[in-house]
Amino acid sequence: MEIKTSMMYNYYMKPRKSLPKTALPRIYFIDDEIASGTYPNASDLAKKYETSLSSINRDIAYMRDMMGAPIVYDFFKKGFYYSEKTFRLPAAYATADDLLALGMAKNLMELYRDTPIHESALNLLENITAPLQGDLNNEWFINRIVIPKTASAPVNTEIWNSIIHSLRENRTITFQYQGAKGINLHTQEKIRRPKLEMRRARPYQLLFDSSAWYLFAYDEDREKMRMFALSRITDVSLKTDTFTIEEGFDYRSLEGASYFGVYQGRKVFRFTITISGDTRWISERQWAADQHIQETKTGIKLSFTSNQFEKVLDWVLSQGPFARPLAPKALVERWTASIKEMAKMLNAKG
Repeated sequence: MEIKTSMMYNYYMKPRKSLPKTALPRIYFIDDEIASGTYPNASDLAKKYETSLSSINRDIAYMRDMMGAPIVYDFFKKGFYYSEKTFRLPAAYATADDLLALGMAKNLMELYRDTPIHESALNLLENITAPLQGDLNNEWFINRIVIPKTASAPVNTEIWNSIIHSLRENRTITFQYQGAKGINLHTQEKIRRPKLEMRRARPYQLLFDSSAWYLFAYDEDREKMRMFALSRITDVSLKTDTFTIEEGFDYRSLEGASYFGVYQGRKVFRFTITISGDTRWISERQWAADQHIQETKTGIKLSFTSNQFEKVLDWVLSQGPFARPLAPKALVERWTASIKEMAKMLNAKG
């Protein structure tokens, strides 16, 4: 038994006069779901796409009335199907810029290839662009706009899902964690490799930096905010107790005014670094909100304020013989000590 689509949504709902750009991916998603032959209904589609039922109803009405989609509702299977089995929405309903953006988004997913979101997000984009595959020239940019592969830290799917669950429901978690080696900024002594420890934390935010994921969470045992690398987290257990995050909390408001990635120090420094050689690529970038660049005979002098001490140190060392720190004193000392350690390695036998 067939029932017309119009009987399955609010008859008095005003149809869309035009299709908003934000609705385009959802329209193609609905098209793919109906064409799959699984007989989805409006509630299923709304839940799967994580949108409102009214939006789905308007989209279906628009697809049928304005796009000519032969959508029919099967009363016994309680879902939609196409009365013309080979029907798919044509690409003509999307602008060239829209299609290019969707296609390039698939390329950008390469940045997340070692995380659980990669496959699901890529599949979603594939579903959205499925109606466009017939055009042999619609992905001309694949070998022209390239996202090079970078070293990344793989994330265990079970651990990822547990943390996502805890973020969604504000639930505390426990897990085994092994910290990284480092140097005490006050004593300059090396920190030995920490032992595997059980931690109990309140997950606040997931952060992505340099092809790796980090969990920014409140450590209940240490009563402080901590940064945990997901690649070093094991044995996650989701607890029943919940917590509340203060209104407006955001890691981005804590990382200071510099832009060196994931790192939040407790102390703010004023950095001054001289850079020689070809400094154009450095001058072209914004490293901090208050950065100041002064031309010198051999290059530039870069000054800025930041609490991301370790990140700045790594960046200076990565510039090799072309960067030399002038301030603060702690940076000069750490940079000097690192160079001496490298010199020892150079002169070591074997």
